[in-house]
Amino acid sequence: MNEIKQLVDELNQAFLEHKVKNDQRLADLEKNGRVDPLLEQQVNRISSEIQDLTDVKQGLERIQTQLNRPGFEFHRESFDPLAEKKKAAVEKYLRKGEAAMAPDEIKYLSSEQDPNGGYWVTSGMSNMIVNKVFETSPMRNVATVETISSDALEIPNDLSEANAAWATEESARPETDAPTIGIHSIPVHELYAMPKATQTLLDDSRIDVENWLAGKVADKFSRLENAAFINGDGVGKPRGILTFPAGTTNPGQVQQVNSGSASALTADGLRTAVYALKSPYLKSGRWLMNRGTVELISKLKDTTGQYLWQPSLEAGELQTLLGYPIERMEDMPAVAANSLSLAFGDFRQAYTIVDRMGVRVLRDPFSGKPFVLFYTTKRTGGDITNFEAFVIQKTAA
Repeated sequence: MNEIKQLVDELNQAFLEHKVKNDQRLADLEKNGRVDPLLEQQVNRISSEIQDLTDVKQGLERIQTQLNRPGFEFHRESFDPLAEKKKAAVEKYLRKGEAAMAPDEIKYLSSEQDPNGGYWVTSGMSNMIVNKVFETSPMRNVATVETISSDALEIPNDLSEANAAWATEESARPETDAPTIGIHSIPVHELYAMPKATQTLLDDSRIDVENWLAGKVADKFSRLENAAFINGDGVGKPRGILTFPAGTTNPGQVQQVNSGSASALTADGLRTAVYALKSPYLKSGRWLMNRGTVELISKLKDTTGQYLWQPSLEAGELQTLLGYPIERMEDMPAVAANSLSLAFGDFRQAYTIVDRMGVRVLRDPFSGKPFVLFYTTKRTGGDITNFEAFVIQKTAA
C-alpha cells in the first residue's frame, strides 16, 4: 500500500509538471508557430514517465487486490522464501511418510502440526487442489465463493425493509417502521477423498506426486460438490438450489415457472422464465442446464422462425439462449414431467459457496497394503443467499 501511495504521489507530481510544460508548448506553438525542440523533448519524456508509472501502479494494484481476496492464503507461497523447502517437505511426506522425516522438515508441512489428524499441507499444494476443483466445478464459476477460517459464514440479511411515506408541508409525520436485520449462517461440512497409490509409483522420482494427488482429490471433490450445490439436502453437505419449496410469498421459497407443456420445454415457457426475473438481476443472468437439455432447446424456434439458442462461435464465449449465456451443469435433471431442468438468474447474488482454509492429508501405508492411502479432507458449505435472484423452470403445463 505504501508503494502504491508513493506511485500515486509521483503520478500527481508528473502530471502537474506535464501540464505546465505542455501549456508552455501550446503557448509557444500559438505565438510562434513552432515549438522549442528541447521543450518538445521534455514534454515527451514526462508523458512517457507517466505511462510507465501508470503501468507499475496498475500492476501493484492487481497484486494488492489478489492479496486482499478471501482465500489468498492459498497463493502466498509464491512469495515465501521457504517455498522450496516446504515443497520438498510435502513431497518427502507423500513419498516416504512421517517416519522418514526430520523434525525440521515436519514443521514445513504446515503451521499446525497434527500427527493424529494428518497435516495441513502447505499453501502451494492447497492452491493446486483448489484451482483444479475450480476448473472442473461449474457452480463455482457462477456463484460467489468465500474462504473463511471459522466453521460458518454469517451473512446479515434484511428481514424487512424500512418504511417511508409522502407528506405535505403541514401534515403529520408519524414514525415509520424500521428495517429488521437477521443473520444467515452457512456452515461448512467435511468432504473427503482417499486416493491410493503403490509405493513403486511413489518411489519413482519422475512422478510429480503433488500434481498426481491434487488431480485425484480435485476430481473426487468437484463431482461431490457439484451434486450438492444442485441437489444437496443440507444435512452434512451444502444445500442445493433445487431443494427449496416453490413460491414467492414466504422466506426460503424459490420462484418456479411452468414450461407450458407437461413433458417438454417450449419457447414461450423459456421467455416466461426470463421475464419472471426481476430487472436488476437480468444483466448478469445465465442459464443452468445439462447437456441433454441444451440439445433439446437447440431445436426450438420462436414464432418468427428464429432459433432461441445460439452456439459459441469464438473461443471463450458461451453458447446462449435468448441472448443469455448457458452454463452446463450435468447435475441438473433431464427434461421430464415435473422435472426442474432449468434455472435462470444471477447466481453470484443467488448462491454462496463457503470454503474453510486448508486441505488436510493423512498418509496411510497400513490399511490398504500394498497400496498407500492418502486420506484428504476439505471443508465446504453452500446455500442460497438471495432467493429472488433466480427462477427455476418446471416441466409442467
